[in-house]
Amino acid sequence: MNSNYKRVVAFTLLASAASFTFAAPAPVSDLNSSSTVASKPTTVTPEAHTAKLERLLKNSNRVQANLQQQVDELSMDLSELRGQLERSNHERDQLVERQKDLFIELDRIRSELANIKKTPAQDTALATTGHYSSNQDEQQAYDSAVALVLKKKDFDAATVALEQFKKDFPDSVFSANANYWLGQIYFTQKKDVEAAKAFATVVSYKDSNKRADALVKLGDIAVRNNSNPAAKKYFQQAVDEYPNSASASLAKEKLQKLK
Repeated sequence: MNSNYKRVVAFTLLASAASFTFAAPAPVSDLNSSSTVASKPTTVTPEAHTAKLERLLKNSNRVQANLQQQVDELSMDLSELRGQLERSNHERDQLVERQKDLFIELDRIRSELANIKKTPAQDTALATTGHYSSNQDEQQAYDSAVALVLKKKDFDAATVALEQFKKDFPDSVFSANANYWLGQIYFTQKKDVEAAKAFATVVSYKDSNKRADALVKLGDIAVRNNSNPAAKKYFQQAVDEYPNSASASLAKEKLQKLK
């Protein structure tokens, strides 16, 4: 019995070993085995290579054309800016020259006014030099010129008419007024040298009803050309000589702004 029992146990162990052997996992396949398929290199034809080069060349030409267009546009802008700069410099130089002329003219006017105040007899002579002519052409010429200023607002035509009136009737009683309207036109057009001369002529007529306003206008011209000391003198003169006038009130306001 013991021998039979031993044979049964031995047989059972052999059967178990065999089952374990048959149940073992399969070996891992080699990574370098033929099951891995290697990729083959792609062959590029000459036609495809040529087409690719043509596309690259077209893109390069297009980029170059765009860059050239931008360069041309920048060159045009630069030329335009240079032209504007040259014009600005020229206008600045002209303005500087006109201001120099104006300052010289204002100094001359101040000197003449000072001389007139020292010699009152001259004031009377200046005031009585004008006389009214019975010639209707004189009245008509003056009225027509003033109408161009006040009614038609045709300043260019009015300037011609008033300048011609001064030549045709140099001793007219309307001379002061003619110069006043010329001064107003030139002042509006910012022709300060011409305006200063016209208003100075008005100031030389002491009995003119436009004299106070002409003094204020001379002050305005001085302010516009950065000559505040001269402007103060003109405004103050208007206040001193015409204290109760509308021009004096305006001059006072302008003096306050200059303080």
